[in-house]
Amino acid sequence: MYDSPLGGAAGEVRFKELVRRGAVVVIEAVAVTWVRGSHRPHVGHLRRRSPAPGTSVLCSLVSLLADSGPDGGHRISALASRLTGTGIDHQLLADARRAFAPGTSALLVLASDVNLDVVRPIVEHGRARRGVVMVHADLTTHAVEMLRGELLPHIGEM
Repeated sequence: MYDSPLGGAAGEVRFKELVRRGAVVVIEAVAVTWVRGSHRPHVGHLRRRSPAPGTSVLCSLVSLLADSGPDGGHRISALASRLTGTGIDHQLLADARRAFAPGTSALLVLASDVNLDVVRPIVEHGRARRGVVMVHADLTTHAVEMLRGELLPHIGEM
């Protein structure tokens, strides 16, 4: 999460370098830019291995995080309780929602086979910049499918 709409661009550059070096196997990645005055963030796909069009787990998650209405917090809590044991908890989702607002940007990545020896120095370099917050979770093997099952049937409700 970056404290400006353009901050995510630097994260994209670092992310693409990690992919180029084979340090991560990407399931899905999106870049999110939320310009002040806009009601919704703009989401662009960087990488995607979803089984079919319209099945973006991260786009659905962005919709949930961007929902500042009275039901948004309840949906976050309900999702967290359904994802118990996956590595995604209420605190992680609440922290991400709190950091996600107009005037910010974000890079959301679902990845596997992460080479921490390569990734760690690049991520730490990015975190050393002021205005950057990293929200991270180690997911269980079935977490992505559980996310897909929980988020995608409810797209119209978000």
